[in-house]
Amino acid sequence: MYSASMSTSDRLIESTRELLWERGYVGTSPKAILERAGAGQGSMYHHFKGKPDLALAAIRRTAAELRATAEEVLGGPGTPYERIEAYLRRERDVLRGCPIGRLTMDPDIVASDELRAPVDETIDWLRERIAGIVEEGKEQGRFASSLDGEEIAATVLATVQGGYVLARASGSPAAFDTGVRGLLSLLKPRTD
Repeated sequence: MYSASMSTSDRLIESTRELLWERGYVGTSPKAILERAGAGQGSMYHHFKGKPDLALAAIRRTAAELRATAEEVLGGPGTPYERIEAYLRRERDVLRGCPIGRLTMDPDIVASDELRAPVDETIDWLRERIAGIVEEGKEQGRFASSLDGEEIAATVLATVQGGYVLARASGSPAAFDTGVRGLLSLLKPRTD
């Protein structure tokens, strides 16, 4: 499943990332992590203090990956609207949901300040990044001056996370796509 050149600690982190996404914190047992990673019994404790330490490393990596993926489109070419559109329409495994968003629904992650911190930081970063793009669009006259960047950013995040929930509930990505199209139609700059 993992490349032969991948270190044991990387295999442990990657298997933990996948299991957290699939099963949540409680459902991610050390035994399942070791089996998926193809690692020996003591290797987890050789590289990490225990399950919480490994989970933190996995959550941090997931958060960093999500920020990098988002920045590719948000920092890419195009008008502010086109960059937000690119973020909303980017390739996603909609039926699996958001690996960060799903962590916000995990009571064990939410109850731990340490495990929740990279989740909160990522959501805050994304909200600030999108709000900045909206403000940039207002300065360029591409968005109405009455728009509030923070409110639009919160709406974008709510549309994405809510779209995941609706798509999973219906078993179809169509619900996600409908929400995205609706938000984009409201945000689209006037051409008249």
